[in-house]
Amino acid sequence: MKTLTPKEIVAELDKYIIGQKEAKRAVAIALRNRWRRQQVPPELRDEIAPKNIIMIGPTGVGKTEISRRLAKLSQAPFIKVEASKFTEVGYVGRDVESIIRDLTDLAVKMAKDEEKTKVQEKAAEMAEERLLDLLLPPVTSLAGQQHDPQKIAQERELQKGTREKLRSLLKEGKLDDRLVEIETTEQKMPMIEIFSAGGMEEMDMNIKDMFANMFPKKTKRRSVKIPEAQKILNQEEAQRLIDMDKVVKQAIERVEQSGIVFIDEIDKIAGKESGHGPDVSREGVQRDLLPIVEGSTVNTKYGMVKTDHVLFIASGAFHVAKPSDLIPEFQGRFPIRVELKSLGKEDFIRILQEPENALTKQYTALMDTEGIKLNFTDDAIAEISEMATIVNDRMENIGARRLHTIMERILDNISFDAPDIVAAEKKKEIAIDAKYVKQRLSDIIKDEDLSKYIL
Repeated sequence: MKTLTPKEIVAELDKYIIGQKEAKRAVAIALRNRWRRQQVPPELRDEIAPKNIIMIGPTGVGKTEISRRLAKLSQAPFIKVEASKFTEVGYVGRDVESIIRDLTDLAVKMAKDEEKTKVQEKAAEMAEERLLDLLLPPVTSLAGQQHDPQKIAQERELQKGTREKLRSLLKEGKLDDRLVEIETTEQKMPMIEIFSAGGMEEMDMNIKDMFANMFPKKTKRRSVKIPEAQKILNQEEAQRLIDMDKVVKQAIERVEQSGIVFIDEIDKIAGKESGHGPDVSREGVQRDLLPIVEGSTVNTKYGMVKTDHVLFIASGAFHVAKPSDLIPEFQGRFPIRVELKSLGKEDFIRILQEPENALTKQYTALMDTEGIKLNFTDDAIAEISEMATIVNDRMENIGARRLHTIMERILDNISFDAPDIVAAEKKKEIAIDAKYVKQRLSDIIKDEDLSKYIL
């Protein structure tokens, strides 16, 4: 885990997310506490539970983005789930334990990719040797016959020189068009579709694994060009060098010590029971989530995974329901509450200019690939922000997501005509100013019925 201070964490989040200081502070402290916990004596370490967080705020204000960036910063396994997708045990729907199973799958992939990077150099060397063996089979036929040992030695020395010449040609890419025949293994098994009730994903996976082991692997010879052969052999060698037991052990430890689960739409499972219809299992989902949040052991295909120290971040708009509508036990497991503020014109101006992944920078880079240089003027950015604020006030407030819709509408013609515009001129500069923005949006903004559909 990277050892960043809370201020450094907030500074990193500021590069991508505008405002929301309280939420950033809360997650920065939560992340730093994980590092602090690792420095505590072992006997006390297990007693320190993570302080789970509930983020309260409308859609499009940065709740998910804060959590995603946090996971990236800490290089922790991170999964985003929607509370409304899960149901109480006994109902058709996903079982809450599948959250931890998916998180473990993700951690195994992360650990495997890291191990693959470590062995890449050695795998490339081994793949190169195998490729040279295919291009120039080693001298073995002479050794079995009654030949002069000196002659055999000379033959081998000659082949060694040829092999080194081939190695040079291979590295220079002069053999890229040559075909080689390689042997690849593939699993031949019938297509199996398993129909089972909700919450049976783990059993489905085990049955599929069992069938996979029953059917033998088939080898197939195929002729491919040198670059593709090198890629295939590279992967095979890397796979052989990776110690999967070590990978799984690391992955489980990473989930248990630094896993982050982001549960969106938590407000959808809050509220009073109606006794019938789709609301009937809301409280049941909360009760099913409780053991995982407070710490339990989940059975995965890689082994048992403890959830005692997984950090849970829940979020919801809470327009209708309130955090106090959650069952008391569930509320108690989320001691930190932060409210994210709605975004206004000034926030939108900053969002369009400051972040490293700002929309204006994204569109400029996209159009640059066509040979078009876009210049967004300050008055254009102010106008786009004003429009986004008006539409959000007039209709459903979807926060910064409204900027995506408006930007796409403004640049619709340029995006479509880009190849034709450049055909006439080698490099084209287009200024996006307030006049252009108004021209593209004025009719839609005036017609309220139309703007409901388009913006």
